[in-house]
Amino acid sequence: MKLIHSMIRVLDDARSIAFYGKAFGLKVKDRYDFASFSLIYLTDDESGFELELTVNKGRDEAYTLGDGYGHLAVSVEDIEGLHARLLAADLTPTPLKSMEHDGKPLARFFFLTDPDGYKIEVLQRGGRYQ
Repeated sequence: MKLIHSMIRVLDDARSIAFYGKAFGLKVKDRYDFASFSLIYLTDDESGFELELTVNKGRDEAYTLGDGYGHLAVSVEDIEGLHARLLAADLTPTPLKSMEHDGKPLARFFFLTDPDGYKIEVLQRGGRYQ
């Protein structure tokens, strides 16, 4: 088994493509337009994992994310550098935080919210988070 993608529904494909490109360097790999919807696959040069953006044509109201949605997660080599770049780009990441488990460092992370309200956790690469 190999995980290949995660899908989110977005209102404005151009806005979402610009956000994920600016924040994480994701690029459009494939796009499939149908009569009532489009599927857009974004990827990076490193992982091969894809983010599928589904755009339902004719929809003009925001999606209700509900209380069951968690978050997407990415790991990066330089969390301070990315955090600073996102702040400079006015993408409003949350403050950097650290988490310990049993008295040992577990994670350094922050969150970013995309234009449709989806949360993205950004983790310092290392240990459990490769």
